[in-house]
Amino acid sequence: MDKHLKETKIDGSIAYDGGFLKVHRDTVSLPDGKHTKREYIRHPGAVVIIPVLDNGKVLLERQYRYPNDRVFIELPAGKIDPGEDPLACAMRELEEETGYTATDWQFVSTIHNAIAYSDEHLDIYLARGLSAGEVKLDDGEFIETITASVDEMLDWVRDGKITDVKTVIGAFWLDKLRSGAWKLD
Repeated sequence: MDKHLKETKIDGSIAYDGGFLKVHRDTVSLPDGKHTKREYIRHPGAVVIIPVLDNGKVLLERQYRYPNDRVFIELPAGKIDPGEDPLACAMRELEEETGYTATDWQFVSTIHNAIAYSDEHLDIYLARGLSAGEVKLDDGEFIETITASVDEMLDWVRDGKITDVKTVIGAFWLDKLRSGAWKLD
């Protein structure tokens, strides 16, 4: 159906093999028959959790992100381990990063956050029925938790205080769910 848009791999190699990232460099044939190079990152996928407290506030994280040399406000998230079920990953990451567990989990959506250079996808889950517990941060991980209302989150998106794409999308989802414009299965 989309043959007129498809690119076909001719050959490829690993351009960089790091501890966390592998960068691939492929030669591809374009729809017009010309050849070009494509560099991209393979990623196992990740989860994003939208944790909503009983009072309606959203549990967020503040974390320093080295590539951008600043602290970002984010929804909890984490990489899916090989063979790990995405929902199990979401449950694990929420507890590890925030100390909270949830009794009610709903799948929201899958997003692709960097389609030009990565196959990474993020599965978004809404978590409710939260109970506080003990944080279990990974070694070398430093996270501060905060809460905000959906309206505060939307203001922070508009004002540039929240710029992380998964958190921006999460705020928009919450707004649509709250208004009744969108429903979850």
